[in-house]
Amino acid sequence: MGTPSQDRLARAQCALEGLSVGDAFGERFFRHKTVLVRLWLRGDGNIRDLEDQLGSPPWHWTDDTAMAISIVNVLRECEKIDQEKLAYEFAIQYTAEPRRGYGPAMHRLLPQLRRSKAWQSAPSGLFSNQGSFGNGAAMRVAPVGAYFADDLDAVVEQARRSAIVTHAHPEGVAGAIAAAVATAIVWQVRESAKPTPQEFLDRVSSLTPESEVASKIRLGRDLKPEATIQEAVATLGNGSQVTGQDTVPFVLWSAAHHLDNYEEALWATVSGLGDMDTTCAIVGGIVVMYIGLDGIPDRWRQNREILPAQ
Repeated sequence: MGTPSQDRLARAQCALEGLSVGDAFGERFFRHKTVLVRLWLRGDGNIRDLEDQLGSPPWHWTDDTAMAISIVNVLRECEKIDQEKLAYEFAIQYTAEPRRGYGPAMHRLLPQLRRSKAWQSAPSGLFSNQGSFGNGAAMRVAPVGAYFADDLDAVVEQARRSAIVTHAHPEGVAGAIAAAVATAIVWQVRESAKPTPQEFLDRVSSLTPESEVASKIRLGRDLKPEATIQEAVATLGNGSQVTGQDTVPFVLWSAAHHLDNYEEALWATVSGLGDMDTTCAIVGGIVVMYIGLDGIPDRWRQNREILPAQ
C-alpha cells in the first residue's frame, strides 16, 4: 500500500519550510554588505556571531520559495507534477510578485506561461534555443523529492517534469534531479546511520543523468574529508555563475557534511558566498528532511517572512 497523500504532502511542506528559511537566511547577506565582507575576509567557519548583524525581521524570501510554493500547490491538487498546472502556477506567482528576485530569463519567460501549452515550446527558446541551465529548477525542487521519497524512480521522473517547464537544457534538468534525489535519500536514511559524505554523494550521482552536474558531484565525493569550504568552492563553484553546474555540486557537498545540523549546514553554505539565497535554499530543503522541523532554529523560523497559508 502506498503512502497516504496527506503524509506525502506533509513531507513536501517540511521541505518547503527548510527551503524557505534557508532562502530567507541566505538572502540577508546580499542586503548587508559589511557582513558579507567580513564573511569573505574571515573564512574560518567561526562566523555565527555575525547573525545579530543581519537586520531586523522579517527576513524576506525570494523566487526560490515562490516557485517552491507553486510546486507544493500542484502536488496538493494533482498528487503529481502536472506541467500545465505548474506552468500556470509559476506565471501567477510571478505576476503577483515579480520583484522576488527572478532572473532576467524568467522575467521574459514566466509571463508567457499563462498561455495554454506555452511551456512546451517557450523554455526551449531561451539562450539561443539551447534552453536554460540555470539553477532555478534545482532551487525549488526539494518538495518534489520529499513528496515522492518512497520511490526514487518517481523522484527522478517528477523532478524532470518539474524542471522542463522552465529549464529545457539537460544540465538544468540534471541539477533538479540531483537536488530532488538528494532530498529523497536523506528522508529515506533519517532513522538509520548517517551516511558518510562519500556514500551520500556517490548514491546521488548514480541517479543523476550523465552531465557536468553529475561529474562535479563525483568531484565533490572525491574531495579529501578535511577539505575546507574554500577548497570545495574552488573545485565545485558556489552558484556565482547561477548555473546548475556551478551550484548543485557545491550545495550537495555542503549538505552531505552537515546532514544532522541545519544551523551548521547553512552557516557553512553561506560562507562559500556566491548565490547565497539559492545555495542556502537548496541545502535547507535537503537537511530538514534528516533532522525535521524541530532542527530549524526557532528564531530563524520566526524571523522568516510568513509563508502564504498552505
